[in-house]
Amino acid sequence: MNKKGVLVVFSGFSGSGKGTIMKKLIEQHSDTYALSVSATTRNPREGERDGVEYFFKTITEFELLIDNDEMLEYANYAGNYYGTPKAYVEKKLNEGYDVILEIETQGALKVKAKYPDTLLMFVTPPTADILYDRLKGRGTEDDEVIAKRMAQAKVEAEVIDKYDYIVINDDIDECVNHVHEIIKNTHDRTVFRADTIDALKKGLTKY
Repeated sequence: MNKKGVLVVFSGFSGSGKGTIMKKLIEQHSDTYALSVSATTRNPREGERDGVEYFFKTITEFELLIDNDEMLEYANYAGNYYGTPKAYVEKKLNEGYDVILEIETQGALKVKAKYPDTLLMFVTPPTADILYDRLKGRGTEDDEVIAKRMAQAKVEAEVIDKYDYIVINDDIDECVNHVHEIIKNTHDRTVFRADTIDALKKGLTKY
């Protein structure tokens, strides 16, 4: 790999299947994609490994990363910090990997503001009714939790138009192939082909 990779941010409603899409992209194209590893100050759960599931940090270490502008984005949930370290993402991008992040809408828009070349993709089922049916069909959450997730979906829907693409997850395999093609085509945006453009300009000077 010698071309710089694309930073791809996935957001989507709970139950949209975004996690499955990312997992399949990594499985099918392991030489192309790298999944960003988040940092957190929460304690590791059984089986979790530092640098694999998360980079585990103390509060002091995490706040130092914030102070040194070493986080792409971060937030505090229930007393613990969660965020995306710049160093790991930039390392993988420079190695030529397309780096995938799964973060909520607020964090995604913060990343886009800092890095305008970021590709934002919002994953959703075809309709709100199908979203509800998928959440209900899990059988793991009661009606109150499902109602909260649907209420959160209403909030998230208000910013979908700020994303570059909306990804309709109807058939998972078709969806994964479609997403892969979108990301591949993003490499042909002029901002990612500066070297090609410069070479053309220099080549044309002799005519």
